[in-house]
Amino acid sequence: MVGTAVDRRQCLRLAGAAALLAGCSPAAPGLEDLPGGFSGVALERAHALRPFWQRLAQGLELPAPAASHRAPVLIAGGGMAGLAAARALELAGVQGAALLDTQTAMGGNSQGGQLQGLPCPLGAHYLPLPGDDASEVQDWLEELGLRRREGGRWSYDERHLCHSPQERLYFQGNWQEGLLPVQGVSQSTLDQYARFENAVKHAARSAPFAMPSIRVWQREGRLPAAHAELDALRFDRWLAAQGLADERLLWYLDYCCRDDFGAGLGRVSAWAGIHYFASRHGFHASRQAAAPGQDDEGEQVLTWPQGNGWLSQQLVARLRNTRLQTDCSVLAVTEGRDGVQVDTYHHGRGQHERWLAKRCVLALPAFVAARVLRNPPDFLRTVASRLDWAPWLVANIHIDRQLADYPGAEPAWDNVLYQDGNTGGLGYVDAGNQRLDRVSRRPTVLSYYQALGDWADGRRQLLQQPFAFWRERIVRSLSLPHPDLLARATRMEITRYGHAMAIPRPGDQAVLSQIALQASPGRRKLLLNGERVTGLPTPATPRLLFAHADWAGYSVLEEAFTRGHHAGLWAAQAL
Repeated sequence: MVGTAVDRRQCLRLAGAAALLAGCSPAAPGLEDLPGGFSGVALERAHALRPFWQRLAQGLELPAPAASHRAPVLIAGGGMAGLAAARALELAGVQGAALLDTQTAMGGNSQGGQLQGLPCPLGAHYLPLPGDDASEVQDWLEELGLRRREGGRWSYDERHLCHSPQERLYFQGNWQEGLLPVQGVSQSTLDQYARFENAVKHAARSAPFAMPSIRVWQREGRLPAAHAELDALRFDRWLAAQGLADERLLWYLDYCCRDDFGAGLGRVSAWAGIHYFASRHGFHASRQAAAPGQDDEGEQVLTWPQGNGWLSQQLVARLRNTRLQTDCSVLAVTEGRDGVQVDTYHHGRGQHERWLAKRCVLALPAFVAARVLRNPPDFLRTVASRLDWAPWLVANIHIDRQLADYPGAEPAWDNVLYQDGNTGGLGYVDAGNQRLDRVSRRPTVLSYYQALGDWADGRRQLLQQPFAFWRERIVRSLSLPHPDLLARATRMEITRYGHAMAIPRPGDQAVLSQIALQASPGRRKLLLNGERVTGLPTPATPRLLFAHADWAGYSVLEEAFTRGHHAGLWAAQAL
């Protein structure tokens, strides 16, 4: 009976796709019939700040503020690092801290939204099950009830684990389970997969990798020599030196780098390329039939209809003694002998306001922190001038029913297109995949991701090209595996990130590890709820602490949360 049901479903999918390809469907709508626009992140807000920045650049003082506020600790930046810092301050008993963010909602790259009444991600959309090096994240997930000990083992709430099928790849006109091309490839390709698997294992044996990476720096007291060798090379050149040149393997590794780092093999370091696998679940050449997460617990992921927006919303909802201020951009930060002065512009009220605090956590991208901080320290100037950031866009597409499909694997949560790699496209996730009452013909939202870190003028294109330009590219890409996309889509909304994530380029880890260990408070014990805990190195000045994923050189939740958590603890200790 099971086989009959699968065959019938497959036949229906094949029939629908064949009819569309043969032109048997009614006249298809045109691109102009798909409404939408830009939403989610207000990039234009930076323009309102230019008169203030120009005044400061000329050496002039800002005018008197329209309002003044006080807080024991002020956190600038409401992304994951800033939210984690606020949570840590409350855990340490600090009352009345303030958290500021320029957007209308907290979360940074981990925001969620809605399209046609359905929740969808506006940025990051999953969290791999964290390992023991990310103990702060593990503790937080336990607090949320997502992680608990059962029968002496840790388990995760299955309602929040990605529902099967998890991943599939559109490859050679068919859908296959998993993202590593395995169906119809040659033995030489499989041999190359095995060689890369052994290379990852060898690198991990030479010097262990960790997530967050600062754990390695802390344990070793430096960047290990084996990591430094990888950090000095571009990933594509390291692969060539290993004799790894198979087209399928290189495509997959390039996809992985663009997915996590915003740029591909030709820009990221070999350290980053190996770290992607060695710090988590490894690389498994033998995994040919099952999607990741179905046969290896270490590769399971947590996800929600609104992506990591669910996590940022949980952090905000549980803050009881922190003043949250959205619509508020930082203009200037001045560190004084007795405290910190933070000048801001409130977009909603249209006025300059000032905050005074004893301590400040700058949970901002490094280039923003260097711009707003008066007399920034040399280590901040170094990081801000060194790092490069990938532009990014997320297109949410509402469809009124399931799309026609090609043969092979069933529709999955993560759906990647092999031929889309040349455009920077990363495929789409189905925001309706986590619905417990999911019905195939119900409306859902597809969230399409595109990294522009490999585009020579990606940031300019992102900011200047109209909505119609991106709509045409995205529809053209997704219509190849789904010819009825325009017939089923009712609206598309695009969220743009001009500086979405730091790209881990060659040499970055050497610089960042040295700064983390030298420009940080001494390795003292922190006091949390009466217990002494070991604090991670956190770049700091006498009254400022810096916390952001940029200080890891790449952007994932574990890095941002851990750095924010420890910056919050250090700020509480300093009080």
